[in-house]
Amino acid sequence: MGEQQQHFERLLSAHRRRLQALELQAASFGLLTPPHISTEIEDIRREIAAIEAQLPHSEQVHNQKPGAGEVITILFLAADPTDASRLRLGEELREIQEKLQIAKLRDHFRLEQRMSVRPADLSQALLDIQPQIVHFSGHGSATGALCLENEIGGVHPIEPDALATLFEQFAGQISCVLLNACYSEIQSRAICRSIDYVIGMNQAIGDKAAIAFAIGFYQALGGGRTIEDAYQLGCIQLRLQNIPEHLTPVLHKIGEVRLQR
Repeated sequence: MGEQQQHFERLLSAHRRRLQALELQAASFGLLTPPHISTEIEDIRREIAAIEAQLPHSEQVHNQKPGAGEVITILFLAADPTDASRLRLGEELREIQEKLQIAKLRDHFRLEQRMSVRPADLSQALLDIQPQIVHFSGHGSATGALCLENEIGGVHPIEPDALATLFEQFAGQISCVLLNACYSEIQSRAICRSIDYVIGMNQAIGDKAAIAFAIGFYQALGGGRTIEDAYQLGCIQLRLQNIPEHLTPVLHKIGEVRLQR
């Protein structure tokens, strides 16, 4: 591959990542998409088409990716190792399912789940399901490792750089990652190098708080609000339920910390 073609590939990757984020926002707005978002989507699509026209046909086919359309796929990943304290992951999943099922834009969302996730399950799920939003619920360590499960159900820690490298491979597909686990802000700082929106927790978070944040977040998405709005409403839900952890969730936007309530 020549230098010019590599340059085109990098441009395509950046444009597609931005297009994915904009389409995610547009789908959440439904019929009320702001004109500036619609205009930017059309502009980026034209730029992508112009770049693809300069690539060999085989490369155009290889790099073609379907648009997000009107359906956003959410992948719920959970791990609750037997040698760690038990979590109410089933309750969190049920709350998310319920909030999406009764939402105004319920037909715009598809929720998939993988429980007792091991390292190989994680990458396989991303490949098979091709989600736009990834939600992890489970344990995190004070050093920033996320705790998946090993072959016998015990803790298998995943370090931040390893997970960030994995998500880099799906940067053109995934627009938002929510890590509903203790100390996961360390992971989110690494992941936001390539993913548009990443939410992590800056300290330990209790079950009740994690579930309340998820309720507010998915209520907002299902109601047609943006990722940043959904983050804000997740934090507000903690305050409404008198849970003193509303400063724990932190939203990062690609390359930088954006919001902390």
